Amino acid sequence: MVNIANNRETARPVFPPAIRERQGQGARHQAHVPESTLSVTGRTATVARYLSAGIRLAMGWLFLWAFLDKLFGLGRGTPPANAWLDGGSPTAGVLGESATGPFAGLYHSIAGNALVDGLFMAALAGIGTALILGIGMRIAAASGGLLTVLMWTVALPPATNPFMDDHLVYAAVLILLALLGAGNVWGFGRRWAASPLVQRNPWLT
Repeated sequence: MVNIANNRETARPVFPPAIRERQGQGARHQAHVPESTLSVTGRTATVARYLSAGIRLAMGWLFLWAFLDKLFGLGRGTPPANAWLDGGSPTAGVLGESATGPFAGLYHSIAGNALVDGLFMAALAGIGTALILGIGMRIAAASGGLLTVLMWTVALPPATNPFMDDHLVYAAVLILLALLGAGNVWGFGRRWAASPLVQRNPWLT
């Protein structure tokens, strides 16, 4: 080792073997991060699976309840007089009265249209049922994400934020649930994936 002050080489310090061994172990410990800290395993993985399943069921109920409320006019979001079964329109309020922003003209023009009503209700029922049962998670995530993003565009900008609202969060959560295989816990995801129909058409998983 060279002493910078006098430009002469000095003797290297000699440590006892026990200290050298501890130093070597410390260097190896710092260089190698245990794999257990990089992956989710054991109890944490179990909690994550059940939590994602619970979120899946909650999201499914949101969609399915919206369908049932608009279908029967259960009085929560839809008065009984506006029930779809009694001739009311599921989209007249959300697309007609609530639409604001750059796409308001488009939504006002299709609000109350019979075809639009049917597609909207079919989407709510299909997405909600798929999430509750844990089947067709890819299709449910894609269609649910598309629907929630379209609902986000109904009223722009959002009333309480420059651009972000719960619809965009729902879209992200749906995609995440599909990626995590959330239909396999408290659902029929595994049976659905093993069925002959899905084996022939993997895009249905």
